[in-house]
Amino acid sequence: MAARTEKKSTAKKSKTAGKKQTLVIVESPAKAKTIEHYLGTGYTVKASMGHLIDLPKSRLAIDVENGFQPEYITVRGRAKLLKELQKDAKNSSEVLLASDNDREGEAIAWHLNRALKEKTDAKISRIVFNEITPVAIKEAVKCPGEIEESKVNAQKARRVLDRLVGYNLSPLLWKKVKNGLSAGRVQSVALRLICEREKEVEDFIPDEYWTLDADFAKGKTKFTAQLSQYKGAKPELKSEKAVNDIIEEIKNSKCVVIDIKETEKTVRPKAPFTTSKLQQAAANRLGFTSRKTMQIAQQLYEGIQIGSTRVGLITYMRTDSVRISQTAIDDVRSWISENYPDELPPEKIEYAVGKSAQDAHEGIRPTYVKYTPDSVKEYLTRDQLRLYSIIWEKFVSSQMNNAKSKTTSVDIQAGDAVFRVSASKLSRKGFYSVIKTLSSKEEVTGNLPSLKVGEELGTQKFYPEQHFTQGPARYTDASMVKTLEEKGIGRPSTYAPIISVLLDRYYVTRSNKQLVPTQLGKIICRILVESFPEVINEKFTSDVELDLDKVERNELVWNNMIGDFFGPFKQRLDEVTETAENLKGTLDEPTDEVCEKCGKQMVKKLGRFGYFLACSGFPECHNTKSIPLAKCPREGCNGSIVARKTKGRGKEFYGCTNYPDCNFISHFKPIDVYCPKCGWFLVEKFDKKNGNYKSCINPDCDYLHSAGESSENDSALLAQAALESKKEE
Repeated sequence: MAARTEKKSTAKKSKTAGKKQTLVIVESPAKAKTIEHYLGTGYTVKASMGHLIDLPKSRLAIDVENGFQPEYITVRGRAKLLKELQKDAKNSSEVLLASDNDREGEAIAWHLNRALKEKTDAKISRIVFNEITPVAIKEAVKCPGEIEESKVNAQKARRVLDRLVGYNLSPLLWKKVKNGLSAGRVQSVALRLICEREKEVEDFIPDEYWTLDADFAKGKTKFTAQLSQYKGAKPELKSEKAVNDIIEEIKNSKCVVIDIKETEKTVRPKAPFTTSKLQQAAANRLGFTSRKTMQIAQQLYEGIQIGSTRVGLITYMRTDSVRISQTAIDDVRSWISENYPDELPPEKIEYAVGKSAQDAHEGIRPTYVKYTPDSVKEYLTRDQLRLYSIIWEKFVSSQMNNAKSKTTSVDIQAGDAVFRVSASKLSRKGFYSVIKTLSSKEEVTGNLPSLKVGEELGTQKFYPEQHFTQGPARYTDASMVKTLEEKGIGRPSTYAPIISVLLDRYYVTRSNKQLVPTQLGKIICRILVESFPEVINEKFTSDVELDLDKVERNELVWNNMIGDFFGPFKQRLDEVTETAENLKGTLDEPTDEVCEKCGKQMVKKLGRFGYFLACSGFPECHNTKSIPLAKCPREGCNGSIVARKTKGRGKEFYGCTNYPDCNFISHFKPIDVYCPKCGWFLVEKFDKKNGNYKSCINPDCDYLHSAGESSENDSALLAQAALESKKEE
């Protein structure tokens, strides 16, 4: 009997093995693993690892004489994978191309289709989906379609245009500035925005102003109010004397409540996240860079192992639409009715889709509302959970009732002065009910005793405070993404790469989470903007995006679009190549520094990572070192302050060249200005209260000084400085 059973089992296995499978090709192994789990037997899911066929990196590969046709090749190192996929396709009954549902994904599918159909008789189709769930995947497999040629042409147009710009501007920079530099069409516009903002920051001169707070008391309850009017007008306090004059005048006056106002405000829920809004929220609330946000969102989209099940937790994360499917609306309204029945609106809430949105995908949302952040937290990393939480909360709250807040404002008169204090509290939580990240400060702001008009209060103490007007803020990841979206520069898939490319090329650095152009970035920006103002500008870049949309809608022929651009561009390029100033060599400056190894003069040179000192005796002498930024302020020390980096993360700090004899360090970069009070150098700082400001590094000097200069990392920084010193020796 056992033998018969074994024979039957073997025959069944043999029959299954002989049957051809359906091959599904996605972009990443993680996505392949999740989808294969959903489809089960009869399907083989493989990953293409992105583009297998693309333009070569070594040459232009665009035939400008014949309709700008691109010359595609198999990407270096991907030939083996392509052959494996061709072999799998040959042994399959059907091939389903399941790359991402956007222009880039469509192009990947188009290239795969051309490469596979030469090797197989199997039918090749295209499938798309917005979420990786069993229902969505099985539905997509049931309804395969064709590749959209117009979407492929839009991707081709972008790729060719970027290649023509980048591969022509980069050699110009090599010839005029420095070898190894590169320029991109969209990145250069973003760099221009950052450089223009930096000029505004540098040119800004802060004005001094003062505010006056006072403590008032009713019985044992104290609260603080701020001066809002003086002699019937808004006070303009330009100096400490002006504040002290008011204090002197009113310090003995009676303090009487003269007005109490209560206002109620309705707060409406916000739409689900788009890509740009998600990146902004993750930057502001979680401190994530745009690149990190997209990496984690990709993980949540492709699938997380939840117990014995692999689940794609969110929908596709590259979208500029807030549209939500009816199925998802029904799901979230059902969840709200069970958990917060009093906060369920009678009808679904719809949000307007932006005019420039492609609307190819839904807004970013959880695939299943039942997977609450609390229910999946044990399966997620800390950062995955934090990002998933704000996505889940944003979506669920978007279909809940309005919140309401009540604000009480009290005016207190003291002589000719009126002080005002306000307190707010949520009178109805509404959609805030599901937002766990809501702090107690947001629920209740201020705490006031019960007061009546005409009631006399006691005064406790006055608090004059000096301030300085804030200049324009440098771009952060969040504000850069917001600006790119508002100006129509790039698309959801390109916001993070735009910032990353500028950082990777060292045209921009991050300081206090702000994007700051390097000297190299400023030089490149100046050359490109002066030479190609009609290309390196917001309008041209925005118009290109609109034209690409037209190509996708079959309203514009892709190579006609390229032809209209390339003729004038090439003519201008030839002119600039002949007439532009050659800066090669002019960026090197002689210095008074002497090389301690050979005695020759040191030269200030501009390198890949900024300026540095190099021996003029090169190549005989290879000595290099950091540029002194300031004289060491320690008494009796003749050292200089130079930039150093910590081991591992490479965090920059500034220390004395005489370490370990002098252990002076600073976490803030010195600027070429010295304190008018004590003679120590100034540094640029940033905080939310004061924005960007300059402060003396001397802890005993009060020149725009903020307390708390010491750090628990000091010992680690000093240890790293010792290691760097040993290396130099």
